[in-house]
Amino acid sequence: MYKKITVLIVAVLMLTLSAVCVLKPRTEYSESERRKLTAFPNFTLSSFENGSFAKNFETASLDQFPLRDSFRTLKALAQYKLFGFADNNGIYVANGFAAKQIYPLSEASVKNAAEKINSIYEDFLDLSNKVVVAVAPDKGFYLAEKSGHLALDYDRLTEILRQNAAVGEYVDLTDTLSAECYYKTDTHWRQDKIAPAAAKIAAALGVELESSYTTSTATDNFYGVYYGQSALPLPAEQINYVTSAAIDSAEVYNAETKATGGVYDFGKLSGKDPYEFFLSGSVSLLKITNPTQQNGKRLVVFRDSFGSSLVPYLIGAYSEIAVIDTRYISPSLLSDYVDFDGCDVLFLYSTLLLNDSYTLK
Repeated sequence: MYKKITVLIVAVLMLTLSAVCVLKPRTEYSESERRKLTAFPNFTLSSFENGSFAKNFETASLDQFPLRDSFRTLKALAQYKLFGFADNNGIYVANGFAAKQIYPLSEASVKNAAEKINSIYEDFLDLSNKVVVAVAPDKGFYLAEKSGHLALDYDRLTEILRQNAAVGEYVDLTDTLSAECYYKTDTHWRQDKIAPAAAKIAAALGVELESSYTTSTATDNFYGVYYGQSALPLPAEQINYVTSAAIDSAEVYNAETKATGGVYDFGKLSGKDPYEFFLSGSVSLLKITNPTQQNGKRLVVFRDSFGSSLVPYLIGAYSEIAVIDTRYISPSLLSDYVDFDGCDVLFLYSTLLLNDSYTLK
């Protein structure tokens, strides 16, 4: 008797929750996870017969579940606190820093990135160009192994890149950084902590950074991408940024929007990814002009999103900087927009991109 009642109660709860999922207003986007949520599928006889309706309905039920974020947090806390899980959704927390477990190393991906670098060199560059290659390590370099998590083979990654993309001077940035140089809830490094890395790159390029920078706070309510992916109640952080005479005077032309603005895009702070505050995020092509520098020196930077917060440090040393993200523009188009003759060139890619480089064109 009790068994039948229990089964009946569970069945009623499941039917009630399913009805609520279907009838409640659809949630299209998860701000915490930064992704679109699956909508309930339309019923057709063919989708029912081939099983796709049931599969898509199950996925949508999970995405549209009432109080979904709260349940995700409860699940994550239970896995960490009660069951001793090492991570949640591939995200672990070590010393208060949330990080993604990046493993194993994809040697094929690193070689693919090297081929893209070589192709750019062969098409646009020669011995008249000063070329520097640098890798922005993800924070797992400083956290994973020490906290008992699987660690990427960073030495092997560097070895493959240097062997297969020997186009210029390689600069090792790992000794200029630490875990504290990264946001606790996000992938990226903190701009106000990476001046030593920028200075090391500048030295390799044969230029100097400006003598002083002023640090200000753009927001104290930043939740990075790992906040949502981990589903843990991690505290908000500050986004700090640096200014100088050159940074304040610089004009940034966005080839996508055809608009000219400043180095920092304050409108992005209220958007889906506040880190896009730096140089408006991952844009295919930017041109930065510095009216305070009359030396005529030009720099071309090939980068991913890590470059957005480092490039401002280099503005003072150059009259013009072109910032290129070949995930969003084909290199075959670059000669229409960029003059490579005699310029300095920096390839700055993160280990995250190098280990999954197939978005590079």
